[in-house]
Amino acid sequence: MAQQRTISPVDGSVYVERTLAEPAQMDAALENARLAQRLWRTVPMAERAAILQRFCDGFESHRDDIAVELSWQMGRPIRYAPNEVRGMLERARHMIAIAPEALADIDVGPKPGFRRFLRREPLGVVFTVAAWNYPYLIAVNSVVPALMAGNVVLLKHSAQTPLCAERFEECLREAGLPEGAFQALHLSHADTERVIRDPRVDFVAFTGSVA
Repeated sequence: MAQQRTISPVDGSVYVERTLAEPAQMDAALENARLAQRLWRTVPMAERAAILQRFCDGFESHRDDIAVELSWQMGRPIRYAPNEVRGMLERARHMIAIAPEALADIDVGPKPGFRRFLRREPLGVVFTVAAWNYPYLIAVNSVVPALMAGNVVLLKHSAQTPLCAERFEECLREAGLPEGAFQALHLSHADTERVIRDPRVDFVAFTGSVA
């Protein structure tokens, strides 16, 4: 099985090592996501918000450890690392708060005998590919809105910051998010492309290099 190593820019040591997902694991993750989305899309907005608020609270309770991990993975000086943790929580809580209004039905004007409106429906499975340089601020911009809108999320993080994906998964699980509604995958570039091309993926949020 292929391995992924994260070399810390702090001292050149191997800080994290993970086994990359095999094709069967990728297939299972996609199937689990499709099944989970059928349930998650029916969960009322207020309940989704409560789960994600608990996610924020849990994440905040681990903020010191998360900041240290962040520095070791991608080299940001430790005195600055808490800023990203704080910024991520501010963004997440703001997006949770505005979701009911942002996702509400849109009245398109009167017509005799009709009630006319536009309604936003969940897309399904969102695949987020996040970069190393702002690993929480980048990922949260798609993870939280997607979940609040009734979608499920697969997150493939940079090989430089794999623990960031795992922290999302850990805190969302502890918050009570249904199984399969969020999954972290450690993937090679080639397998990332395969997931992007998979017809079971309905939307891709990608941040990466020019190549």
